[in-house]
Amino acid sequence: MKNREVVIINDDKKSIGDLEETLTAIGHDTIVVNDALLAVDIVVQRKPDVILLELNMPRKNGFELAKEINHAVEMKKIPIIAMSEFFKGEFRFLMDLCGISRYLKKPVNPLDVIWAIENVAEEKHQPGRVLSEYEIIK
Repeated sequence: MKNREVVIINDDKKSIGDLEETLTAIGHDTIVVNDALLAVDIVVQRKPDVILLELNMPRKNGFELAKEINHAVEMKKIPIIAMSEFFKGEFRFLMDLCGISRYLKKPVNPLDVIWAIENVAEEKHQPGRVLSEYEIIK
């Protein structure tokens, strides 16, 4: 498994502690962003391998944030994995519009997160592969 830089965008500091600890323990570099308004700037500056994004945040929801990240020219190839407690069928369409590669239903199992990170990071490096398949992990 390759070490990856992962940006975790989530306003709930408590819920991401174990996730950050697990990712760090297996060798990933993690950057936690607790404010959606700062997230795009940090992503543009760091250019991580993968973004883990909470959909339900105050001030700016995850769909808006994913769209902003994907509109930054340099960011188009960074896979985004959305995380949330809720999911509706119409989210598939919104995920496609906003450039979200995967969806993980919370509470997330750290092993599912590791699998999703590896999966989207490898797809990113396959020429011609479109990241529009959605796997909902419950």
